[in-house]
Amino acid sequence: MGFVGRCYGETSPWRVSFVSREMPGVGEYVVMEYDGRRILGMVESLLRGVPGVTEDLNDPETVERIIRVTGGRQYVRGTVRILGDVETLEIPRVPPGPGTEVRSADPETLGRIFGRGNLTLGRLLTADAPFTVDINRMVTRHLAVLAVTGAGKSNTVAVIVDGLLRAGGTVIIFDMHSEYVNARFTGGRVNRIGASINPAHLSLREIKRLSNVRDNAYVQERYLARAHRRVRSGMKDGSSSPAEFFRRMDEKLDELLSENSSDRRSIIDVQNKLEHMRESYEEIIDLESEGIIERLRLNHVNVIDLGSVDETGSDVIVSHVLQEVLQSRKEYLRHGTGLETPVFMVLEEAHILAPSDRPTESRYWIGRVAREGRKFGVGLCLVSQSPKSLDHEALSQANNMIVMRLIEPNDQLHVQRASEALSDDLLSHLPSLNIGEAVVVGLMAPLPAIVRIEEFEGKLSGGDLDVAGIWSGMRVGDE
Repeated sequence: MGFVGRCYGETSPWRVSFVSREMPGVGEYVVMEYDGRRILGMVESLLRGVPGVTEDLNDPETVERIIRVTGGRQYVRGTVRILGDVETLEIPRVPPGPGTEVRSADPETLGRIFGRGNLTLGRLLTADAPFTVDINRMVTRHLAVLAVTGAGKSNTVAVIVDGLLRAGGTVIIFDMHSEYVNARFTGGRVNRIGASINPAHLSLREIKRLSNVRDNAYVQERYLARAHRRVRSGMKDGSSSPAEFFRRMDEKLDELLSENSSDRRSIIDVQNKLEHMRESYEEIIDLESEGIIERLRLNHVNVIDLGSVDETGSDVIVSHVLQEVLQSRKEYLRHGTGLETPVFMVLEEAHILAPSDRPTESRYWIGRVAREGRKFGVGLCLVSQSPKSLDHEALSQANNMIVMRLIEPNDQLHVQRASEALSDDLLSHLPSLNIGEAVVVGLMAPLPAIVRIEEFEGKLSGGDLDVAGIWSGMRVGDE
């Protein structure tokens, strides 16, 4: 192990200062040996100086003379955050003494610590050692992947999904931009599921959302509920026409209108809103559509293509699937019927589905799954480029985080408030991370780390367009 420096001044069991002639890197792992133990730490801050050249000097000639006399000999001062015992990862109860050597951690030691997991995410940024995570703790304790656009979120998600497939996992991706529809994974296949819903399977809350019957429209809601209850109970004859559901709803509302003429305006408003719903969501409404559970394939990436669906429709479909998956897993574990495999669900654009400034159906069910899913093998992965717009409760339920480049201070603070593991020193790295680099914290990792995510070996259909190339190919000669 290479010599880095020596501890000096007052030390603590959590953080020590060191002085050195050499310049280590911020984020570099170091080892200190004392009291018969080997303690791992991470360099979290660095300062470089020249003896005699202090902050109160303001004469360039004086500075030049000092450097000429000293030969420009520099020193380095820094701080090390103590991470734990190399073998047990327990924080020591006593600090290292002043003068304790600080040495670079060797790859073998780091490999034993960070290579314990069963899914390889990448390699440590400051050392030649693999970084792995624990699948069980990732799925059952949930995950958030956060970064500005273009920082590598999609590649990170693809690497994770590919690793889960190799482990025999079943994944659902709510694909807001049709990015994964034509993807190819080395660990398994893609099962594309069209964004179709059978209105006869929808709850009253979901019908209200799609038809825009507001919560305070009590009279409209009452008649919608009556018609919905009667139609839903009678939709067991296998009718295949998408218009059949709405025709029957309209007939039931006509019957209610003849029985309740005093509420004529409210009933007609419901009919108009249902007609608008039919026209707006004609492409995704299908009475032949099976439930999502019936369309899932085990050991596949089940991609629900929401690329052509608006936010309201996406909210209803996502919340419906979340509810169905959670309920089906409960049924299987309690009664042996239902979804037999644990499921990991990836929610792209999570800040749209679970916004911080308004309630949505998806936000409610994300919270339910986050709280209850651990017991039933239902995991969530929230993916967002705008963490400050993501519901704080939903984000705080993610006990694991992969945080890539984040520049906006409000985004950084929102993430830090949601995760106790994201310290100030790790937070300070976020604006300077390059594409594909990430701070990883949480129960799925043995220790917080800065990681270079490996390149996905398969194929994604997303990415930025080559605008200049397209324009160049469309050029025509001067007229």
